[in-house]
Amino acid sequence: MNISQKLQIKNELISYVELKGSQNNAAKTLKGISSATISQMLNDNWELISDEMWRSLKTQISSTSDNWELVEIRDYKILQTIIHDSQYGKMVFAITGDAGTGKTATVKNYANNNKQTYLLLCNEYWNRKYFLSELASKIGVDTGGLTVAEMMGEIVLSLKKQQNPIIILDEADKLKDQVLQFFITLYNELEDNAGIILLATNHLKKRIERGVNLNKRGYKEIYSRIGRNFIKLKGVGYSDVLNICVANGIEDKNQIKEIFENCEGDLRRVKRNVFVLKAV
Repeated sequence: MNISQKLQIKNELISYVELKGSQNNAAKTLKGISSATISQMLNDNWELISDEMWRSLKTQISSTSDNWELVEIRDYKILQTIIHDSQYGKMVFAITGDAGTGKTATVKNYANNNKQTYLLLCNEYWNRKYFLSELASKIGVDTGGLTVAEMMGEIVLSLKKQQNPIIILDEADKLKDQVLQFFITLYNELEDNAGIILLATNHLKKRIERGVNLNKRGYKEIYSRIGRNFIKLKGVGYSDVLNICVANGIEDKNQIKEIFENCEGDLRRVKRNVFVLKAV
């Protein structure tokens, strides 16, 4: 990793520390990176900091990758507006969109540029304690040695002390039932104190509606708390692909048309095809 890349990461780190309020607060939200390491990075004492550490930091605080411009496409603007309304109106929304439409990149960008925004990228293997541990880490709450009930109590207490906190559960459809049902507790404890976003593919909508029809435990409560409504994102249109291609160095209209026709609404395929064309 060269000096220019490290300087870019350092500048992103400066913004991240400012967003979190202090180096200590920032370190609490980062895995494998201490407050002392952050201090060394900010003070240009880089001799003992490995490239792996720099890359780890970039992955955790940056919403974009090297040589790729994030573009404010249609769904980006819609999703950012909904999240803002949820955060400052202290509302709960469930949002669905197809895979590869830029949902995760959008919420990462929002979280990296807005205070008291806590983004969890959910996984199938999470149990209740792991979920709460991840949420506590994002908030900066130490839950070492606590029970699940005590962890939830500390998280709720911390969030209630904040002015406009928001929890974003990306890929929420990956959560097991017992973990997804924590959403009910969070809603009940934080109603009128925090915004909550459930973000996923349409599988989440089908799963919750099926759970309601089968009278599965907790599903009617979840459905009620999201207002019995799922906000469906628009998906990738031609103008989105056009703007992404131009921003990333592809301006030939025939090439852009071909990329759009072959992408099947998946921005990952758009990105891959752009890089292929630039490499030719």
